[in-house]
Amino acid sequence: MPELPEVEVSRQGLLPFLSQQRIAGAIVRTPRLRHEIPAGLDARLAGLRVEAIRRRGKYLLFDCQGEHAGGCLILHLGMSGSLRLVAPATPAQAHDHFDLLFADTVLRLRDPRRFGALLWHEGEGVETHPLLAGLGIEPLSAAFDGDWLHAATRGRRAPIKPLLMDSRLVVGIGNIYAAESLHLAGISPRRAANRISHARCHLLAAAVRSTLSAAIAAGGSSVRDYVHSDGGAGCFQLRCAVYDRAGEPCPACGGPVKMIRQGGRSSFYCPRCQR
Repeated sequence: MPELPEVEVSRQGLLPFLSQQRIAGAIVRTPRLRHEIPAGLDARLAGLRVEAIRRRGKYLLFDCQGEHAGGCLILHLGMSGSLRLVAPATPAQAHDHFDLLFADTVLRLRDPRRFGALLWHEGEGVETHPLLAGLGIEPLSAAFDGDWLHAATRGRRAPIKPLLMDSRLVVGIGNIYAAESLHLAGISPRRAANRISHARCHLLAAAVRSTLSAAIAAGGSSVRDYVHSDGGAGCFQLRCAVYDRAGEPCPACGGPVKMIRQGGRSSFYCPRCQR
């Protein structure tokens, strides 16, 4: 599933080509993905200019403005979605569900599992949209630090790893990045969140920021379906210390990496390094 780094890499890849470009139209090839696609979306978008492309959690927000009206196109890649910039004459394939048309290029959404989302918010205040209003703190924001993390986890007895992946608390930290952040901070994924000291919360917050930043620089992680807007693949998964490495030696201590199940997901960690 594309997480924060993959969505941010997509955003950065699209900006040079789409920012301040006027939308010629849109082609919708399916009535719904995870949610029903708004009727008449092509007519609402035609003639608007892409003023900015922002990210909130794992959502891409295309701020669009016309002479008299505007709004925001909300896009989520779901579990298998990807965005590609293609030439206008490029034929659509089976899972290409949406095209955003510009004069010289087409932004194409491919989503084989149809778990993504494509919605329109009229006017300003998109942050109040039901899909966005309940999202937690951005882990790359200045507000996310050890002080915040310590305060946010004092009443939480749940294991820290599932908590890091809860988008109502912190957005965009997927399984890979939670595992790698905890290893970097030396904290077991099984440790109760409220039993992590103030000092170790600072280590963990810094580890999350470092891990996500490294993943963005590496182009994200291409584990299954995710590709960049130019068709390239991310390579962060090749640098993982513990994720998907059960039984292999920990790069820090040489001990075997262990795998457990938490909340229906695989958790990888080093029992020697992570306490």
